[in-house]
Amino acid sequence: MLVMPEPCPPHGQLRFVSATHDDPLAQPLLAELAVEYAQRYGGTPSTHLTWLPVPRAELAPPDGGLLIGVVDGVPVTGGAFRRYDADTAELKRIWTDGAHRRRGYARALLAELEAETRARGYRRLYLITGNRQPEAEALYDATGYTRIEPDPLPSWGPFLPIAFEKWLI
Repeated sequence: MLVMPEPCPPHGQLRFVSATHDDPLAQPLLAELAVEYAQRYGGTPSTHLTWLPVPRAELAPPDGGLLIGVVDGVPVTGGAFRRYDADTAELKRIWTDGAHRRRGYARALLAELEAETRARGYRRLYLITGNRQPEAEALYDATGYTRIEPDPLPSWGPFLPIAFEKWLI
């Protein structure tokens, strides 16, 4: 059973900062992401934490980056991108803290990632989510992403990967 935190009341304005996976701002989001993955897909949070970090070099500018959305000094949403090919950035670890959902933070994060990747010269975005994340599927469907066949198809055992793309031009 998926346990969701109680929503927090809204306070200040959302702002985005660049970070790395080992940045203190990223840690609460990655920790909660690991807990939710364990609840949705099985395993333990510590197991999921071992494969969540994307290699630092892949997220380094100019080809990649990690953005954290902060409200009143608290990280509430985040996501990363890395080079997939010359024209394509792959989005990774798109996440909103459970207590801060349903406020438009994920949409704002996607818009910020799209603007950042476009500014870096990418023309297309690619991402994969899992079939046990219907909220993510709904977000990508609602924000102009198109479902495609995953390339290459990841091996996730009994769980189905769902791939999306969005052209930025």
